Amino acid sequence: MSESVPVRCPACRREHLYASPSYPCACGAPVAPPLDPRGTPRALAHRVWEEQWVTVRCAACGRRGQWPAPELGCACGTVLRLPVAAAPTTGVARPAFRPAPIRSAVDAVTAAARYLNGLGYRDIRRGERRPPAGIALSGHGLVAQVDPTARPARLRDVECLWLTAMAESSSCAYFSLAGYAEDARGRADVLLVPLFVLDLLGTPRPVNGPADRLDASGAP
Repeated sequence: MSESVPVRCPACRREHLYASPSYPCACGAPVAPPLDPRGTPRALAHRVWEEQWVTVRCAACGRRGQWPAPELGCACGTVLRLPVAAAPTTGVARPAFRPAPIRSAVDAVTAAARYLNGLGYRDIRRGERRPPAGIALSGHGLVAQVDPTARPARLRDVECLWLTAMAESSSCAYFSLAGYAEDARGRADVLLVPLFVLDLLGTPRPVNGPADRLDASGAP
């Protein structure tokens, strides 16, 4: 069970003791969002979907999963969103990615796998699942999808990848040669799915905010 921290309601000034609920990682270990004791709780006036989830890394297996953001209901009727501690950064330099031209679907999958290895994900391999489009990859704490076709990835493709990642308590990433439909990009931003476009030289390029952050920080 996570440690209890004191929380003061900004509306009525009541004090509470709160402990983050634990959730089961795919490996079986309990995972709880780490509270930031120096942060300030804020009252929720309305809910925004992308703010209702926090990414937490399992200390036992290293998987990153999205879990409900910690909240506390005060007796005065105010609902508080509690601050979560930021994950520490390692500052380890990554080797430079060396692209290779893409001439086939196998080349596209190889480029995505090499890029993910460069980000720090381990054991990247062909996944066992069959996605609605493209080819699945999986690794330690990650599921990914590579679409080597000439059709832009669709909304359903992005949502299916996100659902798979949620079910496996993993991070996810999508790689496409032909880009993404507009609604697929919008949904990926809401679900925090990193989207990359593979150019014909074999370089994955981030095309949304989650992908920019993953490219900058690497694997957790």
